[in-house]
Amino acid sequence: MSSGKLNIKLFDKKILKQASIDSFKKLNPLYLLKNPVIFMVGIGAALTSAIFVSDIFSGSYSSFNLQIALWLWFTVLFANFAEAIAEGRGKAQSENLRKSRTNTLARKLVGGKETQVSALDLRVNDRVVCEAGEIIPADGEIVEGIASVDESAITGESAPVIRESGGDRSAVTGGTKVLSDRIVIKVTSNPGETYIDKMIALVENAKRKKTPNEIALSILLSGMSIIFLIVVVTLKFFLNYYQTTLGQDISVVSVPVLVSLLVCLIPTTIGGLLSAIGISGMDRLLQHNVIAMSGRAVEAAGDIDVLLLDKTGTITLGNRMATEFIPSPGVTEEYLADVAQLASLADETPEGRSIVVLAKDKFKIRERNISELNAHFIPFSAQTQMSGVNILSSDGIPERSIRKGSLESIKKLFAQEISSGADSQTDYFFTQMIGVDIALAGGTPLIVVENKKILGVIQLKDIVKGGISERFAQLRRMGIKTVMITGDNKLTATAIAAEAGVDDFISEAKPEDKLKRIRDEQSSGKMIGMIGDGTNDAPALAQADVGIAMNSGTQAAREAGNMIDLDSNPTKLIEVVEIGKQLLMTRGALTTFSIANDVSKYFAIIPAITLSLFASNSINGPLSILNVMHLATPQSAILSAVIFNAIIIVFLIPLALKGVKYRPESAAIVLKRNIILYGVGGLLIPFIGIKIIDIILTVLKLV
Repeated sequence: MSSGKLNIKLFDKKILKQASIDSFKKLNPLYLLKNPVIFMVGIGAALTSAIFVSDIFSGSYSSFNLQIALWLWFTVLFANFAEAIAEGRGKAQSENLRKSRTNTLARKLVGGKETQVSALDLRVNDRVVCEAGEIIPADGEIVEGIASVDESAITGESAPVIRESGGDRSAVTGGTKVLSDRIVIKVTSNPGETYIDKMIALVENAKRKKTPNEIALSILLSGMSIIFLIVVVTLKFFLNYYQTTLGQDISVVSVPVLVSLLVCLIPTTIGGLLSAIGISGMDRLLQHNVIAMSGRAVEAAGDIDVLLLDKTGTITLGNRMATEFIPSPGVTEEYLADVAQLASLADETPEGRSIVVLAKDKFKIRERNISELNAHFIPFSAQTQMSGVNILSSDGIPERSIRKGSLESIKKLFAQEISSGADSQTDYFFTQMIGVDIALAGGTPLIVVENKKILGVIQLKDIVKGGISERFAQLRRMGIKTVMITGDNKLTATAIAAEAGVDDFISEAKPEDKLKRIRDEQSSGKMIGMIGDGTNDAPALAQADVGIAMNSGTQAAREAGNMIDLDSNPTKLIEVVEIGKQLLMTRGALTTFSIANDVSKYFAIIPAITLSLFASNSINGPLSILNVMHLATPQSAILSAVIFNAIIIVFLIPLALKGVKYRPESAAIVLKRNIILYGVGGLLIPFIGIKIIDIILTVLKLV
């Protein structure tokens, strides 16, 4: 997690003020219609208000009806308030992103010449030049050069990063700053369509769509509400029947009372908090510097069964480092180190630099002046799989020919010498055995040859990140299988997989292998998560249920994923899974609480409206036995239930925003805890709350 993470107080004064204003704006019927449960409460509040106003004009003022109307409106406002707070926190989180948008001048290349234009005039495929100290004007990919870039405006991380053309680290984001060198950038987005613009829109809920789970739960809640509406409407006819045929007193049963009964029966608590839970899930991701392109991706993260992780940079540190010189028989370790360093002086790869450093640290061998050596360096190429140097004599003929490369490349280059000379064969077989041992230990052997004689082996090792095995063990306890993807041979992959503690691995993997594995797992009903940053990862990222693209990766990878990690930290996938599970757990917990807490309201309102049914003389009717809370009067019972139904939404807002505490446990254990804590708790708390409110109303003589 970046050090620049923006922390916002749960109830910031500025957010609370704006949320209060937005709560009234959201009273628009067209907006309320998006939440059928709260829309139904709104209709009930409007109907009750209309009846109260009508009674005023007819000269029959009712403080009871007024209080019912007010608290029904408060129920709607509190539900709007919960959503507005969640949105407000998201907007506050997006301020950092908004600040990074700049309208700078760009040095656009036109016909090979530079022209200064506004960044707002840049379009896709335009090319711009950026040098040290300049702000990158738009999203793009580096097509020429390498530079150190300050991305703190986006990630909050102060350490600069290297961006270069031609690789998986070529993408740059508008608003970041070039710290060194010169680069040419090809623009990949038009103004208003940059990643920052998209992120701000998503964070501020401007384009948020309901997830499939939210839609399914909304349909369930709407169905329950319609059933209870039918029950309440038919109840009125039953009571009228008892009045006309049996002469029962049902004077307490008015339209406002029936509306109150309906509002207390339908699941208003979860209906009012559902949207806030979804928004806050995306907000918690943003706090970890991860942008979810949809709420569906956050939910899918909570259901992941299999995680596919690239070895390099995710499980290991990502740079193979020289750790040991192993000389052939008859060669000293110091001589091998000296020759290896000589062959690596012009090698700018991490491996090459680590060889120079290891020789210097171990044998105090200092770097030589390249110009004085009369040396011709052979750069590494994918075709030869080796690099080296030719030390020329005064007449220009190579005096020393040094090469370092993989075992197979050395064997291919010097096949004739190895097959014809006994010493060469001995050296080769010795080297081959050492190479196997290194591979079994999770390393990579690099063979050093001078004038066609094998001098020995350099062990390169990509270090497994500290604590990664514990994190995989945690995922295993959550029921998630981890699969490592690597281009290494099977021996090396086996060793690293064992050290890291993954459940499975794919060695010598090609892009099509990743895609095939994802499809195979999905065909068996599994949910797949994957992290990637390269163009070759794009098909797999698009196919995975949760594809997290590194912000530093290529444009193709970022377009393919449904989440973007601004820190470009591959291990972030574990936090994403935890947040997804926390979102699902929170929704499940509050749904359980909402349904359970409705039960207590039945014991408040049902006895109140049926108190006089079949009553004789001064004895209440038989249904009065349900008044287990011994509420003072029918009016106080009804009003107490309505008030509790409204204020419980406010009390649950912090839980909806923060989420229930996440624990890496199985679904069965989580369900059991929800039933005990939120089911039983949701059943008992309203009894206490409604009784306290009833006492207060009675003492204050409000009914």
